[in-house]
Amino acid sequence: MRGDRHRLARSRTKLTVRIDATRERVERIVEEVAAVAFGGGTVIFPTDTVYGIGCDPMRLQSVERIFAAKGRPRDKPLSLHLASTAELLEYVPNDERAQTLARRFLPGPLTLVVKRPAWINELVSAGLPSIGMRVPNHALCLALLERCGPLAATSANRSGACAFTGEGEEGCLPEADLFVYAGPTPLRAESTIIDLTGEHARLIREGILSADMIGRRIRLLMGEPS
Repeated sequence: MRGDRHRLARSRTKLTVRIDATRERVERIVEEVAAVAFGGGTVIFPTDTVYGIGCDPMRLQSVERIFAAKGRPRDKPLSLHLASTAELLEYVPNDERAQTLARRFLPGPLTLVVKRPAWINELVSAGLPSIGMRVPNHALCLALLERCGPLAATSANRSGACAFTGEGEEGCLPEADLFVYAGPTPLRAESTIIDLTGEHARLIREGILSADMIGRRIRLLMGEPS
C-alpha cells in the first residue's frame, strides 16, 4: 500500500498513516485496519453518518487513547459499532423494543442504547450499565467491522467540535494511528440516539433519522395509537 498512502501531518509530533480508500482495494484496507486494531491502535474510519474513531474494545489502553485524543469527558461513553443487524440482535435477545427498531432501521443512522454486555469493560461505557450500539449503512465500514469488529467508537472530532464528514480540514481530526479516507459520508449528519434501558424509550439525540418516525414505531410496539 506504499503507493497509495501517506502520512497526515498535524501540529503535534504524532503522525497518522492515511489511506485513500477511493484508490485502494477493500481487501487491503481491511487488513490494514485489522492490523492496527488488533495491535492495540486507534483508527479513524468512515460510516454512513460521520467519520468515527475506534479501537478494539478489549484493549483498554486504546480506549483511554480515544478519550485523550478527543479531549472527551470521562462521563461520556463510547458506543459499539457492529457488522450486522443479526450481530446486534444477539446482544438484546429479550429486548423486544430493541429488536423491533433494529430490524426496521438497521443498518442505518440509529444508535440504540441497551444493557451493556458483560464482556464490555465499564471504561468503554463511562461506568454506565448501558451502551449504545449501531450498524452503519456503509459498505466499507461494514467490511472493516466484519473483519475486526465490534469497535468501540465515537465521532472523529475534538470534543465540542463539529463532526467530520469527509469534507473540510483534516488537520482538526483527533490523533489516531490510521485514517481511512473514503470521501464525504453519504448522510453528512450524526445518528439519532434512543435509550431503551428505561420503562419508556427516551430520545438522547435527534440526528438525521427523525424522532417522529422512531416514535411512531415505538408507540405501535407498545400498543398505543400512532
